[in-house]
Amino acid sequence: MLKKLALAALVTAASISTSFASDKINGAGATFPAPLYYDWAFSYKKDTKNLVNYQSIGSGGGIKQIAKRTVDFGASDEALDTKNLAKDNLYQFPAVIGSIVVAFNVEGIADETLKLKNEVVADIFAGKITMWNDPAIVADNQGLKLPNQKITVVHRSDGSGTTFNFTYYLAHVSKNWKENFGTGKAVDWAVGIGGKGNEGVTSMIKQTPFSIGYIENAYKEKNNLSAAVLTTANGKWVKAIEENFKAAAKYATWTKDKHFHSVLALQEGDTSYPIVAATFILLPREGGEMNKKVIDFFDYAFKNGDESAKKLGYIPLPEETKNMIREYWATNIK
Repeated sequence: MLKKLALAALVTAASISTSFASDKINGAGATFPAPLYYDWAFSYKKDTKNLVNYQSIGSGGGIKQIAKRTVDFGASDEALDTKNLAKDNLYQFPAVIGSIVVAFNVEGIADETLKLKNEVVADIFAGKITMWNDPAIVADNQGLKLPNQKITVVHRSDGSGTTFNFTYYLAHVSKNWKENFGTGKAVDWAVGIGGKGNEGVTSMIKQTPFSIGYIENAYKEKNNLSAAVLTTANGKWVKAIEENFKAAAKYATWTKDKHFHSVLALQEGDTSYPIVAATFILLPREGGEMNKKVIDFFDYAFKNGDESAKKLGYIPLPEETKNMIREYWATNIK
């Protein structure tokens, strides 16, 4: 099923980008939700004949393009605060919830078997832990054959909301990371090689033995990669699986007056996966009729797209959140 959805996404991306229909909607930004937006666009075209062209260029690019008004909507995995929304005259609402996994390529170590405490993850990406058989890794993985090999870190090379959410997590589990690297869509990495988009990082992990990187769960699932078991905010081991993503997502708090600004990482609960994130849509406040067309697309997705979201490894928004977003649309977008 995932292969069929992935093929549909590729067909959609090709067909919608070459169309010149007057009703075409153009969007750009986050790679995190791109597989789902392609799938939603494919179904929307089939059911309504309307076209959506989405370019997966990274959250930084999406924010820049909507600020310049070169697209009809932008997409970002970093929610903008009210000050930055006002500066660029934008509206904002969430579209779906996803999760960031720590994926690795070590022969002989299967998915959901490698345990990495959150502070160990931070030390790996900070370059403090450089070998797979470092004592800090071995201590939690008795029985695994950890190789005497250097770890190759893979990170994003572009401005990325996935990076924002991942570094937010690192900064909140590691004092060293917070003081030396901080949180942002781009940081000065101490070690590693860069890949563009979730697609690029995924590809590099697949082709680089003994590598480790951070990607949205849908990319891990589509590419049959392995992900580490991490720890919750209160120190419990937790696998990168749907029920644990949902456990964290249920703690999300949204408010219309703050344009749904939130960060979902490190939620409370014994089974809450630590790196869950929402992804957001940005609209120009003066968008008029085009804004209504964009809203029609996302309302269609909210009504019809939950199953495809689940199959691709995302968490659909709760119905009460969707209704809150509809109220936000009705109040702000005339």
